[in-house]
Amino acid sequence: MRRRTGVERIVLCFFVYLLVISADGADIKNLNIWPMPKSVSYGNRTLYLSNDFELNTKGSKFVDASGILKDAFLRSIDVVRATHVIEANTSKIDASLVLKGIHIVVFSPSDELQHGIDESYQLHIPAQGNPLYAHLEVDNTKHKLFMELYMGCRHLANSAILTLNQEDYGPSGSMDHCRSAKIPRHYQPLPVIKKVIDSMTYAKLNVLHWHIVDSQSFPLEIPSYPKLWNGAYSMSERYTIADAVDIVSYAKKRGINVLAEIDVPGHAQSWGVGYPYLWPSADCKEPLDVSNEFTFKLIDGILSDFSKIFKYKFIHLGGDEVNTSCWQSTPHVRRWLRRHGMNGSEAYQYFVLRAQKIALSHGYEIINWLGGGVAQQVVKAGLRCIVSNQDKWYLDHLDALSQDFYTNEPLTNITDPRQQALVLGGEVCAWAEHIDASDIEQTIWPRAAAAAERLWTSYEKLAKDPEQVRGRLSFFRCLLNQRGVAAAPLDGLGRAAPEEPGSCFRAIVIYMVGGRSI
Repeated sequence: MRRRTGVERIVLCFFVYLLVISADGADIKNLNIWPMPKSVSYGNRTLYLSNDFELNTKGSKFVDASGILKDAFLRSIDVVRATHVIEANTSKIDASLVLKGIHIVVFSPSDELQHGIDESYQLHIPAQGNPLYAHLEVDNTKHKLFMELYMGCRHLANSAILTLNQEDYGPSGSMDHCRSAKIPRHYQPLPVIKKVIDSMTYAKLNVLHWHIVDSQSFPLEIPSYPKLWNGAYSMSERYTIADAVDIVSYAKKRGINVLAEIDVPGHAQSWGVGYPYLWPSADCKEPLDVSNEFTFKLIDGILSDFSKIFKYKFIHLGGDEVNTSCWQSTPHVRRWLRRHGMNGSEAYQYFVLRAQKIALSHGYEIINWLGGGVAQQVVKAGLRCIVSNQDKWYLDHLDALSQDFYTNEPLTNITDPRQQALVLGGEVCAWAEHIDASDIEQTIWPRAAAAAERLWTSYEKLAKDPEQVRGRLSFFRCLLNQRGVAAAPLDGLGRAAPEEPGSCFRAIVIYMVGGRSI
């Protein structure tokens, strides 16, 4: 039994981009759907989508007062209309073959975006009817509404289609398909972050882990301690409170939670630019001074401000890569250690636990970094975990290929179903030492999508050989390019350039016809 990192987003993955599939004897493995749903059945008719394709929510318990469904529907239509796949004249088509719209029934009245929500859905596209409507049933509207429709009366081969999708790490899970963006290493402008969020929806990634501050830069405004963002690279490379609220709101409308991280006590040199007494000394600027009560008052102020912005129930407190020798070599900190009977490792534990207690007081559940290869021990101890692997799921490791991302199994050596349930999901990380606005998308895509299918798709549906899904992933990469996402080719290292001129889609079809495994 596998479980998926379920976080909240919905929705309408209208899997109708089934390009170049003939109506006779289509193979589900050749359906260009990414990630693959739990089950798909299909018929042998070709349907068309009306130019006036509409949204119908009759019978839904969700009122959509904030326009989440409507806005998502319109965004999805805009995406599909931009593809220009097939043009047709509706007057020349049998009316019984034209889909008039999508009927969505939502069983929950809530639009809260939070941990622990059932994200399964059923999509049914009938073979006939007058008028002809696709029908979608979902439990919640807290997720993204994304429909991949060929609009303008485009064709839909092999209907009827029944897509029954239930997340693999689901509903009691949390992190689902996370992505970590370690932004302070290079400032990422707001439009770039929003483009990343938009691209995440295409692959059902549903948590943006925003590593907002680091040693080099403190770009976020903190009203409780306004001098903190003196540690930003420059005045033009900062995020205001309004910016952060905007990102959280933008992500929520697309069914994505924002997991904020402040890393303590390490990776915090930038904090001392505005408040130098956070440094143990002028020559030893991190980790944060464990002996100074102001350190913990400031952490409390940051988390108090965070609680007004970041409504996701989890907060990340980092805790990685801490060298405590600075504490032991600084006279006043060394005296504090002796007075409290602590060595460096004990002081580190004291700091982490005290920071966790502060976060708990603000209503957060805490996440910390831990060393590699520990998932089995963590769940055996009854604790929850999120899995990431430096050699497999770090996007900045350009030698980690799409097949490595696809075959990386978070539940390796975890066989007890009760322990498997404690694995909330997985995270692909884009550490930004060498990533800025010029290369962030091609660093992330399409490799992050390979991890998304590993997390989203039921285990029995996953290909044992990643070469078996190469054609689907190549097609998905072409779709990303078509939607303005700079996804790199699958061949070569991460963010590699295309090898030669030619059509993205045509290359896939040629490889399939030639029998090449792509």
